[in-house]
Amino acid sequence: MINIDYQINSEDLKNKLALFWELSGEKIRLIDKNYDAVKGSPVFTVNGRYSTRGWTEWTQGFQFGSAILQFDATGENYFLEYGKKNTLEKMAPHISHIGVHDHGFNNLSTYGNLLRLMKEGKTRFNEWEKNFYELAIKISGAVQACRWTKTKDGGFIYSFNGPHSLFVDTIRSCRIVMVSHQLGHLLQGENDIKIPLLGRALQHIAATASYSVYYGEGRDSYDVWGRTAHESIFNTNDGNFRCPNSQQGYTGFSTWTRGLAWAMCGFAEELEFLDQVSDLELDTWGGREKNTGMMLKAAKATCDFYIENTPTDGIPYWDTGAPNLHKLGDYLEKPADPYNTWEPVDSSAAAIGAQGLLRLGRYLLGKGDTKNGEKYWQAGLTIINTLFESPYLSTGPCHQGLILHSIYHQPNGWDNIPEGKKVASGESSMWGDYHAREVALYLQRIINNEKYYTFFNCAV
Repeated sequence: MINIDYQINSEDLKNKLALFWELSGEKIRLIDKNYDAVKGSPVFTVNGRYSTRGWTEWTQGFQFGSAILQFDATGENYFLEYGKKNTLEKMAPHISHIGVHDHGFNNLSTYGNLLRLMKEGKTRFNEWEKNFYELAIKISGAVQACRWTKTKDGGFIYSFNGPHSLFVDTIRSCRIVMVSHQLGHLLQGENDIKIPLLGRALQHIAATASYSVYYGEGRDSYDVWGRTAHESIFNTNDGNFRCPNSQQGYTGFSTWTRGLAWAMCGFAEELEFLDQVSDLELDTWGGREKNTGMMLKAAKATCDFYIENTPTDGIPYWDTGAPNLHKLGDYLEKPADPYNTWEPVDSSAAAIGAQGLLRLGRYLLGKGDTKNGEKYWQAGLTIINTLFESPYLSTGPCHQGLILHSIYHQPNGWDNIPEGKKVASGESSMWGDYHAREVALYLQRIINNEKYYTFFNCAV
């Protein structure tokens, strides 16, 4: 389990953050100069150079969003102009993309961050530009909410696998549905039926908490507190849950750690958002106590599972049930080994999970739960302290990635295995690099006493 460092504080990481942003800027410029956009969106590196491969175009927003975050952190105008130009020229198809569950990834990372910077006064205010960003977010949130499957007790935004499929990672795409609602938008269906976006997002989050997260009680009394399944399968004829499954993890009965991290981060940031919603609005959907309780239980459970099932330094292996983990010995009682010969680690899960731990920790501290708040907050700092140094921080001048030892799709064998090695290592991913930048910006703003960074700053 993670050996939580209770002595480290955010100020102790200032030097690491400074180096991080210096390297981050170099990587963005390197990709801008050398990546062939004709190939499609950059997804992950092969021998240090970004290449494209994937199920859908779900990483392009991370590419341009990274530049926008870089501007936010450093004030260097090159990155703002790069992000704005490419958002305008290349992101429009993502707004109306009816075939994916990734709107919160692509469009909040670009249009959302640009709108947020304007509303925070970090960029020049322009009414038409603001309206442009807001319209993009409104439409994207509504399109996302259209991917709807009804269940016995609500419904969910279904994955690109089809109406039967609930992905745990889609909880992060609920952000754009929430922001679209906050901007005053709604979804209209057949016969002009008005469908509240807040309701769709809350129902999806509830479905994720009920079916993607396990608590060791009731339906899943055989299981353990906080485990997650990547995919939950439903009978679309009657809305009944049928079974857990996994696409990128080992099995439906083990935990793909990046899916776990998506849940940790998603539940924590939605808890923060819930504090911005009025009691009157929440009363329509079960009330504040019910929704807060559901999200808080899921957030604590997933964060606890991560802490208990991750090596001492905070970097997880790609799946907690990976078939060869036992060959590593007592792997949870020592730091992760990205160069081992049996199972790869996934640094991108660490980058995502760290933000979830920090947000949940701060949330609980604000509610007076000092014991749990400090545990999660310090666990997040512990992970960042590991992630932002060797062997995870990419210092090589020719390597286009920022955070090394990320894994995309182990079951499909998509990840690059270096010559002479047996498992994938040494590569980066666009989502891992983006979320490392996101958590770095989150922490830097706290250190500098800047406005607290949330996804919904663009809507307030």
